[in-house]
Amino acid sequence: MKSSSLIASRSLVRSGNGIGAGLLRRAVLRQLANLRHGLLLVHEGSEVLHFGTPQSSQRAEIRVNDPAVWGLVAGNGSIGAGEAYIHGYWSTPDLTAVVRIFVANLDVLDAMESGLARLGRPLIQGLHWLNRNTRQGSRRNIAAHYDLGNDLFEQFLDPTMMYSAAMFLRGDDSLQQAQLNKLQRICEKLALQPSDHLLEIGTGWGSMAIYAASQYGCRVTTTTLSREQYAYTERRIREQGLEDRVTLLLEDYRDLEGQYDKLVSIEMIEAVGHRFLPTYFEQCARLLKPEGLMLLQAITIRDQRYEQARQSVDFIQRYIFPGGALPSMHKMLEVISRHTDLNLHHMEDFGLHYARTLRLWRENLSQARQRLERLGYDDYFYRLWEFYLCYCEGGFLERTIGTAQLLLAKPGARPLPQYVQPSTLA
Repeated sequence: MKSSSLIASRSLVRSGNGIGAGLLRRAVLRQLANLRHGLLLVHEGSEVLHFGTPQSSQRAEIRVNDPAVWGLVAGNGSIGAGEAYIHGYWSTPDLTAVVRIFVANLDVLDAMESGLARLGRPLIQGLHWLNRNTRQGSRRNIAAHYDLGNDLFEQFLDPTMMYSAAMFLRGDDSLQQAQLNKLQRICEKLALQPSDHLLEIGTGWGSMAIYAASQYGCRVTTTTLSREQYAYTERRIREQGLEDRVTLLLEDYRDLEGQYDKLVSIEMIEAVGHRFLPTYFEQCARLLKPEGLMLLQAITIRDQRYEQARQSVDFIQRYIFPGGALPSMHKMLEVISRHTDLNLHHMEDFGLHYARTLRLWRENLSQARQRLERLGYDDYFYRLWEFYLCYCEGGFLERTIGTAQLLLAKPGARPLPQYVQPSTLA
C-alpha cells in the first residue's frame, strides 16, 4: 500500500547531505507557528516546541520518532502526515486531539497543502480520477473497502453490524442499543406499514432490511455491490427465516427497476461521487411511487468547504474509500430541487453522535488488535485504520463534517409523517 507519493516524499528527506531535511523541517515548523486555536506540543529528542495558545484548554502532543516525517508533511501535506503516522514516524497519546487542533486551524491545514505539497497533487488527483464511480468503478471501489473481510468488521462493529452513525438517546446506551435506536428512528420517520414495499440502496450487512422486515412486517428489497456483504446478509436472512420478506440483490443502484412505497439509503451517498449526484437522486425519485417517502442518511461536509473538497483529494479518499465524496447539505438540496420532484419534509443533524460512534469503534479495534494480527491484519493496517477513525472523529467533533437524516417526500405523499422529535446526545 506504499504509494508513489509516499516514496517521493521520503526521498526528499533521505537523499543529500541532510541540509534538505533541515529546510523541510523549518518549512513545516513555520506553518505550525501560525496555529491560533489550541496548543500543540512537538517533542523531538530532548527539545519541546510549543505552537498555538498556551492558555488553551484544547491541547495535543506529538513525538517525532523519525525525521522522515518532515519530508512527508512538506511534500504531501495532510496525506503525508497520515502516511508518516502509519509508518510510525510520529506518535501521540491522543490522535483525535491532534486532528482537532488542525481542523480548528483550517487555514494552517490548507497552507500545508500548498508549497512542495502541490508537486504531488497531479499524481494523487490522477489516481483519484481513475476511481470515479462508473458502474465498473463503483464495484471496484466498494470491493476495495467492504470486501476486506467480514471478520475484520466483526472485530470492531457491534452485533448489529451497522457501519454508520448510531443515535445515543440515553447516557447508558451501548453502541448496539444506539444502532437499534437509529433503525427505529428511520422506520418511524418512514411511517413503515406491513403493506409497504421498502427499497434499500446500500445493504451493508443486512441489519436495516432485517429490522424493517421483522419489526414492521413489510417487504424489503435491498441491494449491495459488495460480494462479502451479500454473502453475509444472505446467510442472516436465511437464518432468521425472512426469505419471503427480504429480496437481496447484487446490483448497481442505476440498474434497479420497479416502484416502491418507501426508500432508505444509509450512508451510501458518499460512494456516489460528485459527478453522479443528479443520477442518484433522479433514480431514487423514479423508483418511488407518486406517494412515496425516502429516508437518506448522509455524511456531509460543511457547505463552505464543499467546492474546495470537490477539487482535492484527502487521506480518506487516498487510503480508505477510493471514489468517496462527501456532499454538502446545500449541494444535495440543490440537486434534489433541480433534478427531482422530491421535497424535503424533515431534516435532523446528529454529527456529534458519529464522533461517539467512531470512538467506540476505535476502542473495539484496539481491544481486538491481537486477534486482528492472527487474522493477518498487520501493524501497518492497524495504524492506518486507527488514523482513519481518529481523523473522522476529530472532524465530527469540530463540526467540519456532520451526519444528517433527510426525509424526502414525493408530491403525492399524504398524510406526511409528523415526526419532529429532535435527537439528543446523552
